[in-house]
Amino acid sequence: MVKIRMRRTGCKNHATYRIVAADERSPRDGKFLEILGWYDTQIKDENFKIDLARVDYWLSKGAKASETVASLIRRAKNPNLKPHHATKAKKTEKKA
Repeated sequence: MVKIRMRRTGCKNHATYRIVAADERSPRDGKFLEILGWYDTQIKDENFKIDLARVDYWLSKGAKASETVASLIRRAKNPNLKPHHATKAKKTEKKA
C-alpha cells in the first residue's frame, strides 16, 4: 500500500521535510515513488508547498495520508485555516 508521508531532510537542529508518496514498508528516509512537496519547520508563514493535483492522483489510487500530511493538505486546500497549534486555547490566568 502507498502512503503519503514526510521524509526528513536538512541538517541537525534544522529539520526540513519532503512530502512523498512511498510504499508503507519502506523506512522513513528510504525509497519513495514521488516527491509531492516540502515542509520547513523554521519558516513562519507559507512554510509548505504541496502539488495538490498529484496528491489527489495518489489518493484516488488508494494511498493513505499520514495525520500530519493530511492536516497540511487541508491547509493547502483552504488557506484560511490556521495550524492546529495556533488555535489551541491559551492558559487560564491564575486565581488571586
